[in-house]
Amino acid sequence: MADLQQRIRELRQARNAVILSHTYQPPEVQDIADYVGDSYGLSKTAAASKAELIVFCGVRFMAETAAILNPGRTVVMPDLAAGCPMAEMITAEQLRELKAAHPGAPVICYVNSTAAVKAESTVCCTSSNAVKIAASFPPDRELIFVPDRYLGRFVERRLGRKMVLWDGFCPTHVAIPADSISRMRKRYPDAEVMVHPECTPEVQDQAEHVLSTGQMLELVKTSACRQFIVGTEKGIIHTLRKAAPEAEFIELSPLLLCPNMKKTTLAKILKALETGEPAVKVAPQIAELARAAIQRMLS
Repeated sequence: MADLQQRIRELRQARNAVILSHTYQPPEVQDIADYVGDSYGLSKTAAASKAELIVFCGVRFMAETAAILNPGRTVVMPDLAAGCPMAEMITAEQLRELKAAHPGAPVICYVNSTAAVKAESTVCCTSSNAVKIAASFPPDRELIFVPDRYLGRFVERRLGRKMVLWDGFCPTHVAIPADSISRMRKRYPDAEVMVHPECTPEVQDQAEHVLSTGQMLELVKTSACRQFIVGTEKGIIHTLRKAAPEAEFIELSPLLLCPNMKKTTLAKILKALETGEPAVKVAPQIAELARAAIQRMLS
């Protein structure tokens, strides 16, 4: 592993490349990355990147976003088979039908979606800024929110306004049994529970904190609490330990494993650097419309 990481470092410099990693990636992938973060941080970093080659370690919609924001640069993904089930739960055609049923309603699109769906949307959001994005619209305006119904319900409850929600979800986060938190509290009575808003409302309601992965990182850096039960994909445990090495982090459930996030390997990263493939490409007409929705979020 150390030899692979060294070869990656050398080739990254030679190719003028940058390696971006989501917090759900395997620990050894995070350790070789130039930047590790959540979807919002990755979007901002990708938009600002001047690297000739962007190696994106995550799932396909994230690499698509990087390609949309950097049309003149090559974006490669170590394993193109790393998809996102939630992103595939709505198509552009289905969104057009939903918009037709609610004429004039702006569409807030979670970044966990395909480029084609983003292209049909008014503005994108991440779990860290979804509430802020929705609050930017007049309170009497009907809003469509796609594709995650649980993040959508979290926004509804925070703002006290109803939205038109698509029936999508993250299979990993919804797999948490509702009684997991009560069972873990008995074992760790001094721990605080933080969960992702992609979890079901029943799980969210039992946690002290409902946060994006980026917000979890910020919390543990400043909190006086030294023990946390973590309700999101297990890859973030490595990131949290590096951010707050004196704290203890406990997985809420062994089911919190995204198989797609674990498809990236060091060997695949090295091959992507060597070959500049597989490249992630988005059709220009779709990319132009999707870019507008993403840029509205970033601004």
